[in-house]
Amino acid sequence: MTSCEATVADEQTFQVLLSEFRRVGVDPDTFSAMLALRPEDALRALRSLPDGAGPSAFLAQLRKGGAAPPDPDHAPDAALAARNRHRRGKTA
Repeated sequence: MTSCEATVADEQTFQVLLSEFRRVGVDPDTFSAMLALRPEDALRALRSLPDGAGPSAFLAQLRKGGAAPPDPDHAPDAALAARNRHRRGKTA
């Protein structure tokens, strides 16, 4: 596979993920744990859920499948993330 083909495949995977997130009711823009997931794990969990299942069902399905994202409250950079959220809140 050439790098151009890989880029197209990555873009297609991204579009499928976005579509599945929306179908299930998970806002990928506010769900930062997605960065820690492999696309195939996220898709497997999303495709097993009904329409509108929501973020809690998605996380439960990830945990059930052994692919849960790290707990943001116990992540090493949780304090930094909280500080950034607070900082963004002052500028928004």
